[in-house]
Amino acid sequence: MSVEQAKEPLTRARILDAAVRLADASGMRAVTMRAIGDELDREAMSLYHHVADKKALIAGMVDTVVAEVAESGHAIHRGDWRSTVRDRCLEARRIMLTHPWAPSVIAQQEESPASAFALYDDLVGTVLEAGFDHALAHRAIHALGSLVLGFSNELFDPAPGGDVEPDEEAMRAMAATFPHLLEMADMELHAAEGALSMCDTQAEFEFTLGLVLDGLEARRAALA
Repeated sequence: MSVEQAKEPLTRARILDAAVRLADASGMRAVTMRAIGDELDREAMSLYHHVADKKALIAGMVDTVVAEVAESGHAIHRGDWRSTVRDRCLEARRIMLTHPWAPSVIAQQEESPASAFALYDDLVGTVLEAGFDHALAHRAIHALGSLVLGFSNELFDPAPGGDVEPDEEAMRAMAATFPHLLEMADMELHAAEGALSMCDTQAEFEFTLGLVLDGLEARRAALA
């Protein structure tokens, strides 16, 4: 750390940025007042002048990430509501993947972060302008928010350590017990080029997002 950095005033924003960097690099367990103090070359106790406690720190981290999503999404405007909402959701997912700790921590918060209201307001304004009524707009923000935050990266987590040859005896036992699941897996793994692998999570997210948008468009059209 340079002398200039060491002399930079300690602020709440710097503390939250440091906490987010620690969580991105090493997970939430790495986020302690002592670790943040080390990151900023400050005593841990000095942080409490800017964040009251660990709960306030985590709430601030969540607000920082959601503000990043809101600011990025606000700049996205396409020719129609569907393209705009789709691209905003894809951008939100991209940001969440850079902060893998965030979705589960956001879900645990008792109150929505302040920055979430700007995000919701943008989305509601976009769909109302496209002909949604308020009830459908309300359902849309829940459906799309749940998709972005809750989409599983992998239905079946691969074994650590990379590619592992399957146990043939175990596979035979699974085929007898779960024939439909194994048939599907086999067809996907041996499908023509361009099909989903086990598993292309981005393609699966985009597929699911498309289904949600199709459903919302059908409901919107029925209102006309």
